[in-house]
Amino acid sequence: MTKVRADKWLWAARFFKTRSLAKTAIEGGKVHLDGQRIKVSKELCVGDRLSIRQGWDEKEVVVVALSTDRRSAQIAQTLYEETPKSIEKRQREQAARKAAGSMARPDHRPDKYARRQLNRLRRHGISDVES
Repeated sequence: MTKVRADKWLWAARFFKTRSLAKTAIEGGKVHLDGQRIKVSKELCVGDRLSIRQGWDEKEVVVVALSTDRRSAQIAQTLYEETPKSIEKRQREQAARKAAGSMARPDHRPDKYARRQLNRLRRHGISDVES
């Protein structure tokens, strides 16, 4: 096997749960080959450099082996190699997200007065709420 369709390889390498999710990601511009958007039917070869965006993360991987079969996660990880630069960048961004923290949820729902203030703020901006 010398070439495999991009959607099949992404599915076999376990980047996406289904081929249709892989297809949607490719069509949505989330997968690039050497900096260029690709089509679903693009045939990948060993040595191709892919950039894959999944949620917050963007991985840059090099195709090491080809497969059209979805096997275990250990086998799927042997199909590609993530670049050290990509790993470092993902870890840096993950640490920054952790440092920023998450939005704290309020301990109770806003009452009628607070809801009206929130609605005014959304509609008109901060100056209307202060008055």
